[in-house]
Amino acid sequence: MKAFLPALLAGALLAGCSSADRPALEPIPGSITYGGQPRTKLTKSPVGSVAYNQFYNGTGQRVEETYILQPDRSLKLVRREIGPDFPD
Repeated sequence: MKAFLPALLAGALLAGCSSADRPALEPIPGSITYGGQPRTKLTKSPVGSVAYNQFYNGTGQRVEETYILQPDRSLKLVRREIGPDFPD
């Protein structure tokens, strides 16, 4: 019973955490979807495919983005990492 109580408490605390609570990433200059979806549709790629984009932002930091192809053939920005070009 003593081992069950902490596990139950941890489960209750984590139940409130969800990626759905996190606000959606907004495109920034250099993002594939900045200014709207690309004009060409990805017709040959299967739904759920992952696309990567890497560029430098206005301050010279390297930006890596990950997109997932949605059923309507649009790209959804799901991850962005910003860091120096050459990490220490």
